[in-house]
Amino acid sequence: MILACRNPAKAADALTEVKAAASGAEPVTVALDLADLSSVAACAQEVSQQLTSIDVLMNNAGVMAIPRRDTVDGFEMQFGTNHLGHFALTGRLLPLLLDAPAPRVVTTSSQVHRTGSIRWDDPNWHKRYSKWGAYAQSKLANLLFAYELDRRARAAGAALVSVAAHPGYAATHLQAVGPEMSGSALMARATAFANRHIAQSDVHGAWPLVYAATMDDVEGGSYYGPDGAFELRGHPKLARSSGRSRSEADAARVWALSERDTGITYAWN
Repeated sequence: MILACRNPAKAADALTEVKAAASGAEPVTVALDLADLSSVAACAQEVSQQLTSIDVLMNNAGVMAIPRRDTVDGFEMQFGTNHLGHFALTGRLLPLLLDAPAPRVVTTSSQVHRTGSIRWDDPNWHKRYSKWGAYAQSKLANLLFAYELDRRARAAGAALVSVAAHPGYAATHLQAVGPEMSGSALMARATAFANRHIAQSDVHGAWPLVYAATMDDVEGGSYYGPDGAFELRGHPKLARSSGRSRSEADAARVWALSERDTGITYAWN
C-alpha cells in the first residue's frame, strides 16, 4: 500500500496508524500535492519505480468551500485539486493500472454535486466566485470523470472498473479548513458543533469508499453512499447521482477540458 500525502507530518502519523493495522506488504508514503501538476508527475514517476501494477487507486483528496485560491498552475483551487489533479494522476498511473488483472479506480464525490454545474465559460471562477458553487462544480466533475473513465475503459476492452462513492457527512478536518482560512470564528464553532452532534465518524464515512474499492458485487459506473436518511450516515448502499452527472455529452466535454488543462491523455494500449 502506498499513501500519497501532501503534508509530511500528517503522512507520518497516517503511516504509523496504517502500519499497525496492515496485514500485507509494509505500507509506505510518497509526496503528492494535487494542486501542483509537477508534483503529480513526480509522484507518478516514484510510484512507477516502486510498483509493477496497481490494483486499486483511491482518488480521495480534496478541499471544500475555501476562499478564492489558485493552484500552482493557475486553476481555481477546488476544481484544480479535487478534479484536475486526480484526472492527471489517474492518467499518469494508467499503465500500472492496466497491468493489474482487475484494476479499480474509486473517485470520491459528494451529495453536494447535486447543486453543481460546470461553468463552461469560466470553470476557474475568475468572475463572481462562490466557494460552495466551486466545490459543487468540482464534485460534479468527479462523477462525470468517474463515469466517463468507465465508459472509455469498456470501449477499449480494458478490465479496469471505475466507480464513485461519497462518505455522507463524516466528521473530519475537511469542514474546518474553509472557516480557518477565512478567519470566521463563528463558522468554525458551528462546524465543530455539527461534527460532534450530526456527523458520523470518519471511519464510518470511509465505509462506502472501501466497499466500492473491495467488494465483488461492485460494477463499473456505480456510485455508493450511506443508507441513512438523506445519505448522511449509515452503511454502504448503491446511491443515485443527479441526471446532470450522467450526461455523456458533459462528461466528454469535461474530459476534453481536462486533457487541455493538464496536458494528459489516456493511453489505453
